[in-house]
Amino acid sequence: MTQNIYDDPTFFQAYSQMGRSLGGLDAAPEWPALQALLPAINGLKVLDLGCGYGWFCRWASEHRAQQVLGLDVSEKMLATARESTSAPNIHYQRADLEQLDLPTCRFDLAYSSLALHYIKDLQSLFAQIYAALVPGGRLVFSIEHPIFMAPRNPGWIVDDQGRKSWPLDSYQQEGERVTHWLAEGVIKQHRTLGTLLNALIDTGFNLRHVEEWGPSAQQMLDQPALEEERERPMLLLVAAQR
Repeated sequence: MTQNIYDDPTFFQAYSQMGRSLGGLDAAPEWPALQALLPAINGLKVLDLGCGYGWFCRWASEHRAQQVLGLDVSEKMLATARESTSAPNIHYQRADLEQLDLPTCRFDLAYSSLALHYIKDLQSLFAQIYAALVPGGRLVFSIEHPIFMAPRNPGWIVDDQGRKSWPLDSYQQEGERVTHWLAEGVIKQHRTLGTLLNALIDTGFNLRHVEEWGPSAQQMLDQPALEEERERPMLLLVAAQR
């Protein structure tokens, strides 16, 4: 079973104070790039994997999706999502993404934001998603970049000339990585970029777009803290098609 860290009271409280938790999609700097990968939503049946507070589910509903199903393992996240949602075409359901049993050929779009790096058996999840999509259906997701997931030190190293570097820790060694992000002992699954993309290809997906996301010059002016994302990618955005 996926670690349910979002129901940990300490983690949930800290997460609830983050900018993207308070401001939703528009507070996520990668959202414009991720949105550009989406098909026209009008009339689609949409699946949101790791829906969290339901921000994307509500956005899809507002853009006239026919049906939206949001799945998450966290009861706390789902409770917040339900409290914030009134649209009748959105349904939230508790589900462990490691143990899904999705209906076949049901959805036109599967979407996931920053959830798949928690999944140990990602190949099986991709197979579930592939079977659940209609022919021509789209999978669009963001995930922590493999380079970001393998740092040797918790931050930059600066040499005597002021040059920054972000040393990697056993990048080729895939598997569980334990981090201390908002709470102690958060488990994520590290895999190389090649392993991630080949898992999609081996499942039968056609890759449509791969982006090692970085902020624009304007975004760095607006949010100086994003400068480090220009030195090493934190996020990977992927669009694939059945």
